[in-house]
Amino acid sequence: MDMDSSSTSSDGDPTANNTSPESDRKPLEIVLSYPGRIWRVVAGTIPFPDPNLLSKIRIPTLSGLSGLGILLRPQRRRHGLPLPLHSTSAHSFRIVGDASKSLSIIEDIVEHTLSHLHTIQKSLLFWQSRAEGTSSQKIYFMVFERGPRAFAKEIYQFAISLTSQGSSIQYLSDSASEMISMRLTILTSLQHSLSTFLAEVYLEVNQYRDVLTEGSEKSLTTALVLIDGLFSKLEASLSHASELKKDDNSIALQFQKLPQLDTETPQWTEAEINTTTNLICQNLQSLNSYLSSLLSTCQKPKKVTTHWVRYTAGAVGLSACSIWLLKHSRLMGSSDIDNWIKDAKESMSLFWKEHVETPLISIRDELFETFKTRQTGGIDTEVQLNTNALRRMLIAFCEQTKGQKLPPDATDQQMMEIVMARYEKEMMHPVQNLFNGELARAMLIQIQRLKLDLETAMLELDQILKANQINFATLAALPACFIVYLLISVMRAWLLHDKGAEGQGAIARRQRRLLLVEVEKRLMQFQACMDSGMDEEARCRFGLMLYSLDRLYKAVEWHAKETGEWISLKHDIVDIAKPDMGTAQKLAVVSRVERMYDCLLPSSKRL
Repeated sequence: MDMDSSSTSSDGDPTANNTSPESDRKPLEIVLSYPGRIWRVVAGTIPFPDPNLLSKIRIPTLSGLSGLGILLRPQRRRHGLPLPLHSTSAHSFRIVGDASKSLSIIEDIVEHTLSHLHTIQKSLLFWQSRAEGTSSQKIYFMVFERGPRAFAKEIYQFAISLTSQGSSIQYLSDSASEMISMRLTILTSLQHSLSTFLAEVYLEVNQYRDVLTEGSEKSLTTALVLIDGLFSKLEASLSHASELKKDDNSIALQFQKLPQLDTETPQWTEAEINTTTNLICQNLQSLNSYLSSLLSTCQKPKKVTTHWVRYTAGAVGLSACSIWLLKHSRLMGSSDIDNWIKDAKESMSLFWKEHVETPLISIRDELFETFKTRQTGGIDTEVQLNTNALRRMLIAFCEQTKGQKLPPDATDQQMMEIVMARYEKEMMHPVQNLFNGELARAMLIQIQRLKLDLETAMLELDQILKANQINFATLAALPACFIVYLLISVMRAWLLHDKGAEGQGAIARRQRRLLLVEVEKRLMQFQACMDSGMDEEARCRFGLMLYSLDRLYKAVEWHAKETGEWISLKHDIVDIAKPDMGTAQKLAVVSRVERMYDCLLPSSKRL
């Protein structure tokens, strides 16, 4: 391709030094290009588990130091929803260098777009919740949840409105409604533009996937030209959102256009590729700066801003507590803190001994001692002696009463019946039989029987108490167990904090299912827009569905790998994202994903 070298150096390459002559710059570029060529040769000969990794690394020339920075990122990118490519093509671009570079640029743009969409989605949910609140909640938000500067401003406006004829409360409510409505309008417009841009990127990649994954340099040039055209459409779409924001300090979005290059030429020069890549990277940086400026007042406030009243009260309380501690410290000549520390150590030592050490030792002793080796021998011997004495007394009384010897197999119950019968007969004349009859002996026998029953009951009670020593020791250790459980719960909540749908537990599982419901809902909205002939709105819904799929992809990846379902689930998610797949088939895949994969099932239905 023939191009004007002077125009290329002055207009096309923003990193070139315009003050240096052309003859001095070209030899320097030639010299600096040799390390890159040597590296490509070495990278092609070294066996490596991921050939795509070495092909992405490039020694930059003087004119490409800023443009190819997109391919030299030190951090490891977390891959999300893949581009709509064939499996064979996906394998080929891991080997071919130029195709890998073109797809890396597209993936980087998609990643930035999804990140901005996620920020916009979180802000939309926040402002929608505020819009659905009552008038008093809106007033509270305007005064107490927008920072100290907004608090002072609203108090000043409230004081001014008190002197006017209008209602100050109504003024605050109307101001909150207007502010929330404006932010929702701007965020919705931005979401529409970025989701449409994301959908167009996927559609263009799906249309030119064979060209983008082939081994020639045409894949890189095709990707750069496609991206430039999509940026032009995005610039026109975002101009409406900038008009909605009534702020003179907002940055105007203006992408740089590619130079008039011959796109039909089968091969571009190295300078043309670097120039185009530089412009694409600059446009991406301009987009990030523009969205950051536009979202600076529209995005969800930080927790520090929302809870500044609590943090301020906590800081004041902490300061007062620090001053109070300082007064009781050694610095002020007081020994109160030392005494408190000593008392705390003694209390902790006593707590440890009573609720941890002693119960554990008791449980250990009870676990290693059998029930037969317990020290109950003295009580058992005494009970046996009383039992033998009662039997001898019964035998002697019954033999003397009946005048005959009892059979050896007579039981205590049978002999007690004889004693009670004789006792009833003697009780008819108690005074006479007390001195001349057997009444006194019968009463003594009953006293002996009562004593034996009492000792037997005491023995059983003692055995029950000793058998429950483990339970008593466990009850004594309950406070320590409760403290340990509380500490574990706090540590678990801290470790799993802010994981969202990627975390563990029932809440994270419910959020993953809600993401799948969101995908299904946006699929149906996309089909409804297609049936109504609303092509632009349909692309917006398709982009929002891709955003939901990307979040679902990242949320279920770790859990599906743990259960061994990731390969199948990944194919299903990629099928849902394919632009050339029918909506009915996608809804069938969504239904299968919802009911088949363990990482997306409700907690109550897990096997």
